[in-house]
Amino acid sequence: MTYPIKQQSRRISAEEKKIGKYIMTETLVKLGVDTVFGITGGAIIPFYDAIFDYRGKIRNILMRHEQGAAHAAEGYARVSGKPGICISTSGPGACNLVTGIADAYMDSTPIIGISGQVSTFLLGNDAFQETDMIGVTMPITKHNFQIRTPDKIAETLMKAYKIATEGRPGPVFIDVPKDSQTKTSNKPIPKNVEIRKPILEPSQESLLSAAKLIMDAERPLIISGGGVIISNASNEVKMLAETLQCPIATTLMGKGSFPETHPLSLGVLGMHGQEHANYAVINCDVLVAIGCRFSDRITGETKSFQEGKKIIHIDIDPAEIGKNVRADVAVIGDAKRCLAGLAKAIIKTGRKREFRHSEWNKKIREKKKFVESHHERDIKSGGLRQPFAIRTISELIRQKDIVCTGVGQHQMFSQLYMERTLPRTFISSGGAGTMGFGFPAAIGAKVAKPSVEVIDIDGDGSFQMTAQELAVCKEENIKVIPVIMNNGYLGMVRQWLETFHSKRYSAVHFSENPSFEKMAEAFRLPGITVTRKSELAEAFKRAYKNDETTIVDVLVEREASVWPMLPAGGTLKEIIKGNVVFRQTWEDVMKSRAQRGLK
Repeated sequence: MTYPIKQQSRRISAEEKKIGKYIMTETLVKLGVDTVFGITGGAIIPFYDAIFDYRGKIRNILMRHEQGAAHAAEGYARVSGKPGICISTSGPGACNLVTGIADAYMDSTPIIGISGQVSTFLLGNDAFQETDMIGVTMPITKHNFQIRTPDKIAETLMKAYKIATEGRPGPVFIDVPKDSQTKTSNKPIPKNVEIRKPILEPSQESLLSAAKLIMDAERPLIISGGGVIISNASNEVKMLAETLQCPIATTLMGKGSFPETHPLSLGVLGMHGQEHANYAVINCDVLVAIGCRFSDRITGETKSFQEGKKIIHIDIDPAEIGKNVRADVAVIGDAKRCLAGLAKAIIKTGRKREFRHSEWNKKIREKKKFVESHHERDIKSGGLRQPFAIRTISELIRQKDIVCTGVGQHQMFSQLYMERTLPRTFISSGGAGTMGFGFPAAIGAKVAKPSVEVIDIDGDGSFQMTAQELAVCKEENIKVIPVIMNNGYLGMVRQWLETFHSKRYSAVHFSENPSFEKMAEAFRLPGITVTRKSELAEAFKRAYKNDETTIVDVLVEREASVWPMLPAGGTLKEIIKGNVVFRQTWEDVMKSRAQRGLK
């Protein structure tokens, strides 16, 4: 039953607007904030009371867990490019935001976490629900603030907004004691605030060095990372690849930054990446990496990764240059401006170079054709398997629709079999690998872009961590489509135990999963269970056409594994190809390493 709110919005007097809680809401409106995700509580009641008077200007979405609020804010930010706002009370409420804040930090996602705090005169006294959230969040934010006077509210919120978005984006946390929300201030909201400006324009010297290196290459490769999407530089990276006729791979976070249907696309590389993409990165002689932090899931063992190649690293964050791999040329600046400048620098070299008919491109095309033909075989063979399910959904949705994922095998199958051609249409947890991310992120993505369908490809384990947010979908009439790859396991951990631990399946089997169809019904939403390949397309079409959130529970093959797979600490040359096509097991890798005198 819905209980309508009878109170009407009222006019806020000039004197009331001097109270901290109204300064907070008024500043957010001036910053262009139209939606917040959160849960109220004692220390944040004043702020929520002010939000109540700003209905029509700020949409307040009441989540069911603060982790869900943070992930929803991430989904909103990743789709819109604007900061997502998540709110909690003090103590346990604020602590529950931490998982989402850490996830946003790892993936350079602009969110602002706002938490209530005990009143200033109680700080440091271990008061009820007091937690040192400045200390807790310091390692996982770009910056954090505690506002001890209402005079600082507007300035702090404006700085937080800029910090979250300018340069390399990331989360900002703001701790607001309760009395700062209730006291008054005569200080007006400033028109603007200044923060330290990031380096946006690359140096001409670095661009020219990069251009010369590219022109001298015989086997070039481009890696397009998440920074390309953040910078809205997809057109520029496409122009560079097409001008040079250079193959291009993406990271997981960069998926969608370059059309995966394009002849030059190699798809996603790395630990569970495409065979041909990993072949290219091993064998290239010049690697141009844009907005990519060279995580271990991309490089494997870094010494081997760097062998035989020169690396051009383009990034807005100077701290990333040389952090994980050596950069022969560092280009520091905004990806969009760097790529535009690189195009001009290539023209300045006075040389024309095009790799369309090179032996390098020919070899890459052959590898890609071989791998894709066997992908098609994998999709068609066997029973109801994740490759088949994900490719079926990929073919049924529009390219402008948004796909979010949870974390696990379904995420890796999605990066392999879900084709994306547009930026900001594939939303996944990269650096932190946060289970429970997919569903609330899908809610935030739908709020940011209600005109498209949003599909959450999830696992039974990942989905159950934030499944309570189904209530939000019902209450707020937010339609997303959770498609659950239900195999009764924590699938990725099960694969590791099968591959490296002799099938000792410790603490990974879900013997008592709920019926997700009945779970949907418990929230007064529809659900569909799929047990056969022949049922999937029709079930998904029904969910797609429905006007409310509909769960599609897909009972997939229980012990399937996602290949290829890079063993921890291994090199890209030692990727396990455990399927019947490639036939390289972990035992094969260990034997090869022993023959080379390696541990």
